[in-house]
Amino acid sequence: MTQHAHKPALLARARRVVVKIGSGVLAHADGLHRLRIAALADEIAALHRVGREVVVVTSGAVATGVARLALAQRPRTIPHKQAAAAVGQIGVMAAYEAAFAARDVRVAQVLLTRDDFANRHRYLNAKHAMMALLEWRVVPVVNENDTVVVDEIKLGDNDNLSALTAVLIEADLLVILSDVAGLHSADPRKVADAVRIPLVTAVTPELQAMAGVGGPLGTGGMVTKLVAAKKAAASGIATIIADGTQAGILATVFDPATEIGTLVLPVGDRLASRKRWIASTLKPGGALVVDDGARGAITAQGRSLLPSGLREVRGTFGVGACVQCIGLDGREFARGLVSYSAGELDKIKGRHSREIEAALGYKVSDEIIHRDDLVLLRE
Repeated sequence: MTQHAHKPALLARARRVVVKIGSGVLAHADGLHRLRIAALADEIAALHRVGREVVVVTSGAVATGVARLALAQRPRTIPHKQAAAAVGQIGVMAAYEAAFAARDVRVAQVLLTRDDFANRHRYLNAKHAMMALLEWRVVPVVNENDTVVVDEIKLGDNDNLSALTAVLIEADLLVILSDVAGLHSADPRKVADAVRIPLVTAVTPELQAMAGVGGPLGTGGMVTKLVAAKKAAASGIATIIADGTQAGILATVFDPATEIGTLVLPVGDRLASRKRWIASTLKPGGALVVDDGARGAITAQGRSLLPSGLREVRGTFGVGACVQCIGLDGREFARGLVSYSAGELDKIKGRHSREIEAALGYKVSDEIIHRDDLVLLRE
């Protein structure tokens, strides 16, 4: 399969773009490849001049901090990593600001954590701020706030951050620049005749497993890029994974007649804003196992989840938490926001809605998860 049947139409409507620049692209002896940043800034400025809105998601804060502090090795403890990130983030932003200023483009620093995506109020605040920057023709430069982040709110990697950012700003395209030229039949750094896979129509569990550590397609960080592309695809956003060390890479990416890297197609139409937030940004606090009847009502008829279809409650969570909906086959098929806590659900599982008040002494809702707060997951 080739990209030619899809790429021209995707690029024609790609007005708002997220460009993720990976650590493999930025790596240098002094912690930051300034010439490469300058070259990419030149290409992003060119996109800017033709009317595209661009958000950059960058890596490099810790590595730059290590170089600036002349440390013999990368810190191992969390406080020292956070301190290195604090020192390095200044250098990263200084490099971007200088590169873009030379091309008459303003930039803004945006530091995010999972809380900024998981909390609806903070999510909307972040979205509105980003939209204001784009309205002012500013290029936001986004990174995870490594100085204050802890495991509980850590996004995990900047591939994930780039996908969440793309969903947040309702981007039309996500471009992930790595030091590998897309997905291949094997790791091209180890297998000379590895073949590039130009088009992915669906990121399946099997493809993710193949791209994982130890898998035949494993390339170190490729699995995180596929997971990010899958997350973007579920929100109707296409992803192109390409080699950011290649000269003129963005010009090639945005040339509709040229195949480059791996294009991951979006799946269906975009989800509504609230449902995109539920599906892509909330970390599930637990899981509900439902029977086949309830699963069918949700997936085939668009119904709400009622207590009568609930078989098992897993985890401890409160009202309004995001939970996974799992079928009897063990597969997750939906996510949603619950109207009752885990303890309350244990008391009403398997009951009819009319029995809720008798079981709890009160009734908040007939539904465990209302259909407006329920998102089907595409496999």
